[in-house]
Amino acid sequence: MAMDSAKRGEIMELAKQQIAVANAQELLSKMTQRCFKKCVNKPGYSLDSSEQKCISMCMDRFMDSWDLISRAYGQRIQREQQNQ
Repeated sequence: MAMDSAKRGEIMELAKQQIAVANAQELLSKMTQRCFKKCVNKPGYSLDSSEQKCISMCMDRFMDSWDLISRAYGQRIQREQQNQ
């Protein structure tokens, strides 16, 4: 029995949402690992002010870089689709 196009579209949309959630989780995990490794030299019960500032700046740079890469990738895909 063939799946109608509405059902297929619904399944595709759900898959896209699941991929977006997985990508966001991976981004958060990588960002946390890298910034913690870079900014926290001696783990303790709390972060001092320099560690907090370092983590904040690290996360901002990481997100800015991710945004730049995502936009460039999206533009590349659009160009490739237009050239087909």
